[in-house]
Amino acid sequence: MKRLFLLRHAKATPAESSVEDFDRTLMLSGMQDAAAMARHLRKNDYTIDAILCSSAARTTQTAELVLHELVADIEYRDALYLADPGKILAAVRAAPASVSSLMVVGHNPGLEESAAQLAREPVRRKERARHEALEEKFPTCALAILDFDVGRWRDVALGSGKLVDFVRPKDI
Repeated sequence: MKRLFLLRHAKATPAESSVEDFDRTLMLSGMQDAAAMARHLRKNDYTIDAILCSSAARTTQTAELVLHELVADIEYRDALYLADPGKILAAVRAAPASVSSLMVVGHNPGLEESAAQLAREPVRRKERARHEALEEKFPTCALAILDFDVGRWRDVALGSGKLVDFVRPKDI
């Protein structure tokens, strides 16, 4: 079994002509949301073995706030900056088999599209409700958690992940 955490970066400063998009940092509210999400992960006893993080300022800040509450190896990747679902899935599939739980910290629309493509059709009512919330909106600092019944990351297939949780900052 493999568990995948897809975390969108927290709320960042608005895009301005004086700051490149890559260099945008978190707003105070974004820092608070990321810290709250990290506490939520710890309180719910989630563990993360490894984090793959876009190297943009807002994603690295979000990941570092998560690391205040959890211990995980982290790798910053330029290829995850504004990555499409294909690049995100390739990064997930390339993760070592020894990693049981993997977090990807990235951007929309790629992260939201990845979560939607990886999630299976809902089986139970609670899973259906999470799926509907995911389809409605994947706001900043939202987290989708998917379980895959595979032994190796390279075997993760589209439409095969059980959406075990979908948490938005307003939910915690």
